Amino acid sequence: MTWENPSATRRQQILRATRTVAVVGASPNPARASNFVATYLLASTDFDVYFVNPNASEILGRPVYKKLADLPVVPDLVDVFRRREDLQGVLDDVLALEGVRTLWLQFGLFDEDVARRAEAAGLEVVMDRCLKVEHARFHGGLHVAGFDTGVISARRRTS
Repeated sequence: MTWENPSATRRQQILRATRTVAVVGASPNPARASNFVATYLLASTDFDVYFVNPNASEILGRPVYKKLADLPVVPDLVDVFRRREDLQGVLDDVLALEGVRTLWLQFGLFDEDVARRAEAAGLEVVMDRCLKVEHARFHGGLHVAGFDTGVISARRRTS
């Protein structure tokens, strides 16, 4: 049986229950997707956001931790921006912490073995989904299909 993401309703529930997020693979480079997502999370959510990257010391004016175990808290959700071949190691780091509830893998990251292992350990798993897009979608920033509903249009309204 093929692994499937939680339903949209369940993803919304996960985000509503989340208070702390660790972004693993966060980048100080504003051209990187992880930096764009981090900027959104800091500006548009109530999440306490922590950055993990062994090669950076500060991102968006915030301290960066070398590894998950160095965080001052155990995050509810770990959002991963790493290569697919790194996912098993990231999961090892997540499982070494007690209290993480959700492993979230960003666009392009999908690994059924990682998902099944994480779920067997009691984690919820979301793969190949953007945390920023999903949050915006559930908080009025995007239509359920993923499109911004507040865009100005040249089309005339039909009454």
